[in-house]
Amino acid sequence: MSTIHEYAELLKQRKLSSVELTKQYLARIEKADAQIGSYITVCSDDALAAAGKADERIAKGEATLLTGIPVGIKDNICTEGITTTCASKMLYNFVPPYDATVTKRLKNEGAVILGKLNMDEFAMGSSTESSYFKKTKNPYDLTRVPGGSSGGSAASVSADLAPYALGSDTGGSIRQPAAFCGNVGLKPTYGLVSRFGLIAFASSLDQIGSFTKDVTDCAIVLNAIAGYDKMDSTSVDADKTDYTKALGLPLKGMKVGVPKQYLESGIQTEIREAVENAIKVYEMLGAECEECSLPLSKFALPAYYLISSAEASSNLARFDGIKYGYRAEEYHGLTDLYEITRSEGFGEEVKRRIMLGTYALSSGYYDAYYKKAQQVRGLIKRDFAACFEKYDVLLTPTTPTTAYKFGEKSDPVAMYMGDICTVAVNIAGLPAISIPAGLDKKGMPIGIQLIANSFDERKLLTAAYAYERETGYEKLRPTVKEVE
Repeated sequence: MSTIHEYAELLKQRKLSSVELTKQYLARIEKADAQIGSYITVCSDDALAAAGKADERIAKGEATLLTGIPVGIKDNICTEGITTTCASKMLYNFVPPYDATVTKRLKNEGAVILGKLNMDEFAMGSSTESSYFKKTKNPYDLTRVPGGSSGGSAASVSADLAPYALGSDTGGSIRQPAAFCGNVGLKPTYGLVSRFGLIAFASSLDQIGSFTKDVTDCAIVLNAIAGYDKMDSTSVDADKTDYTKALGLPLKGMKVGVPKQYLESGIQTEIREAVENAIKVYEMLGAECEECSLPLSKFALPAYYLISSAEASSNLARFDGIKYGYRAEEYHGLTDLYEITRSEGFGEEVKRRIMLGTYALSSGYYDAYYKKAQQVRGLIKRDFAACFEKYDVLLTPTTPTTAYKFGEKSDPVAMYMGDICTVAVNIAGLPAISIPAGLDKKGMPIGIQLIANSFDERKLLTAAYAYERETGYEKLRPTVKEVE
């Protein structure tokens, strides 16, 4: 199984057809996904039909780099005519009558949608253990989690069940599973990629991004999905950029900041060593690396969980058993219908966050909790802005540990602490990328994170590509004998 740019060349040269390629992936999904559990819905007939149209487009010389290439879509991104569940009982039968903007843009490119990928319910979680349908397993070790909430997306790319996948990132939900599964995972600047058609968790934090096998593919996908959308009021009307032109640029003169707070206690030794080795690689390539400080980063986690839970409480109020989705079978009166439907339709983690968010927004507590968290948000943004006056990118771990075993983080607070390296990026609306940085002694992937200033994705991709090319870590693939 290959990368997007390798497949695109084979399709262009007519050494492979999109129908043949799609059949290969569908056969592998049928054979292997029962053990990985990355897909909730597989769209075999639709995918083959789309592949046939892609082949016609290629024959006419009208192909783009994504034409005829299969893709998996996280199951909180709307797909017209394809069930979109958010991995929740609440939406088990919801079929959107429209496409999300990113889905439409991929279709316009001629992409082939293989199906919808598993996730933590309503994107609330860090391990894909809260899905109503199944638990996704890490292709490097089937006893370990793939991360979350986009665990199905990350696992599908690692296990060669999709060449690339889309996910959403509210507090690290692309970067953390990308690190756990050895992918490249990009969370773009807030407003660069349209959120229209993304079923909301926390509207001021959510952002759609990609999982790919290498940085080149990441740039190709970003070219396709980025851009202004009038259907999204938070979409930014920025100049169109070809992100592939950032690949291969020299690093001489680039300044890399290494925030000391991200390397303090709680970071797995091998991950700290990976960051230290990355510093050496960047210095060898001509960049200047220097320790810096983000003193308010320690407040990012509590601020994030207050803000995201408050917004989730508001966003999920629409799921009431009246309009669409799950409805309780037995109830007495309207209030009873609401209570029973929501009690039966939502899982434990979703209920926990709704309750926390409702409490934080309630009379008498709003100023003490939600308002205070928003004030901290402003201070964290100021911290980052000060750093980016001096540095082009910041280098940190993506996660404090590598992938852990199922059930190991049964305490919700312990699970939340796993987001400590990623949530500040969402609070500040910045772009960040996780790239593979080797394996730990147990053979599990390590990810390092690069953070840039708003709309500086080109610098991120330049730095990420240079590291990848020097180290060759994009060639790391899991040896999943169980699914061969």
